[in-house]
Amino acid sequence: MRSKLVFGSNSVNQQAVEDYLKTIFLLEQIESPVSTSRIAEARQVQPASVTNMVKRLYDRDLVYYRKHYGVTLTDEGRVIALEMLRHHRLIELYLTQELGFGWDEVHEEADALEHVISGKFAERIAALLDHPRFDPHGQPIPTKDGTLSRVVCQPLTQLAEGDGGVVSCVADDTDSELLSYLAQLGLVPGVDIRVTKVEPFDGPISAQVANELIVIGNKAAATVYIKKN
Repeated sequence: MRSKLVFGSNSVNQQAVEDYLKTIFLLEQIESPVSTSRIAEARQVQPASVTNMVKRLYDRDLVYYRKHYGVTLTDEGRVIALEMLRHHRLIELYLTQELGFGWDEVHEEADALEHVISGKFAERIAALLDHPRFDPHGQPIPTKDGTLSRVVCQPLTQLAEGDGGVVSCVADDTDSELLSYLAQLGLVPGVDIRVTKVEPFDGPISAQVANELIVIGNKAAATVYIKKN
């Protein structure tokens, strides 16, 4: 059941709170504690706005925060973040599988809907989709009890010539235009890939994807995660 947050007339909107908690959770998976500057970059807001929000979250026991140290979620903050992440990823999968949306179209829709559906509604979606483990981008869906599985994978940019594997997922913050481009290259979860050439100095990467030879720039390749053979 979702925790009820009461902020009063002079405090922040609950949707913004849930968005921040989800952002902090995702950043914690990369590095913890999370700096306020990194949160500002991820949310595309000014650092002062992040500091103000983090202090409010701290006052409500949703994060631990110490200046010049960073931010981590409390147990209660993590529960809310995982619930929002579960809603988000279930909605994305529902939109692609049941309503015919492209994987590059669902992120913003899910961002809006994740805050308004109930836990009961989310469980109906999960049951309809046969309790899926992954969203359309290959990211794991938290379970109802808040467990998030981990997949051992690495960015395509870390593979050497001759390395192969399977595309596991794309990064959470991949924008819609890049998702569309990756789909055109065939770089979607579950496809086989083998690196054939890596140009020096962060140059492009050539790879065999299914039966096609592709060339992808370093920046785009960094968003594609591979489970090596």
